[in-house]
Amino acid sequence: MAEVTIWHNPRCSKSRAAAQLLEAKGVEAEVVKYLETPPSKEEIKAVLKMLGISARELMRTKEDIYKELGLKDVEDEEKLIEAMAEYPKLIERPVVINDGKAAIGRPIEKIIELIDA
Repeated sequence: MAEVTIWHNPRCSKSRAAAQLLEAKGVEAEVVKYLETPPSKEEIKAVLKMLGISARELMRTKEDIYKELGLKDVEDEEKLIEAMAEYPKLIERPVVINDGKAAIGRPIEKIIELIDA
């Protein structure tokens, strides 16, 4: 089976549910606690490509840091990606990567589709 990776925040209920789902399905996943080990700009770009979404769609726009940095008015994808790399709290969670594809686990059914595909 292809290697599965989860960008995980153990304090997030959705992220914990995704990790439990993977375990229940017998999927051994590399757990990346992305707040401790933030993804690089290149890793974020690769995940965005796998997800087929814009940088803003991967962002937690209700986070205080989003407002503090004035990101609502930023249109430059590169600057949004740089912000996520520097402030990983901005990254929506959980993200599960499997065999060149990815899904954001909101709702969790998206992870089921990714793993069962």
